[in-house]
Amino acid sequence: MHDDSLTPYRRRFLARRVDDRLELLDRGVLSRRELETNLADLARLNRLPGGAAASVDAVGRLTAGPPARIVDVGTGAGDIPLAFARRGWSVVALDSDPEVLAIARGRTAGVPGVEVVAGDGMRLPFDDGAFDVAHCSLLLHHFAPRAAVALLRELRRVSRAGIVVNDLRRGWLSLAATGISVALLGRCRATRHDGILSVRRAYTIAELDALLDEAGLVVRHRSAAWMPRVVTAAVARSAA
Repeated sequence: MHDDSLTPYRRRFLARRVDDRLELLDRGVLSRRELETNLADLARLNRLPGGAAASVDAVGRLTAGPPARIVDVGTGAGDIPLAFARRGWSVVALDSDPEVLAIARGRTAGVPGVEVVAGDGMRLPFDDGAFDVAHCSLLLHHFAPRAAVALLRELRRVSRAGIVVNDLRRGWLSLAATGISVALLGRCRATRHDGILSVRRAYTIAELDALLDEAGLVVRHRSAAWMPRVVTAAVARSAA
């Protein structure tokens, strides 16, 4: 028999975005070995549907083709820039964490077209329109709404053709799929802990659209909205 007494709890659990708990990756409590394992886990998860391949598709929809110049903000281990480089695109992989940057530089060393730089996504060290596309993956949910809008505006500022946001969406299917994925593929506590918390910190599609609208962006393309991870390509409202 179905227990309806759990329904109100289920609704409350994901009804509102969790904004008062930080992921282990954000706390700076991981050892170098844990960080390397966590980033390797994320690279493995990026091979699943909705990951790197979906980002490549979305970027391609905004550009006429190679050679495109892309900035990947919050690059992590640099696996998505490597996917972009395989398409012949030139990529600047940016992160603010020195240890993350060291790992990304090690993984991308010697790869033509990939440059790893230090920088803050909220104050990107680039001129207006320096890139064709600004991309971020599994980054936006780390920011509260006001900061998320500021990040989106920075991505819009430095891109000529548009931006691509690849992130989890908040919902029960996403929670279940992420839980299974990190249980099977996660090799460290950070992956398992942060994976579940990331879904609870993520935005719904409606919330994301409101953030994009406030940042002056209009959706041009979106991957299947029912998937746990959704990729959105957006352009400046003035160019829509």
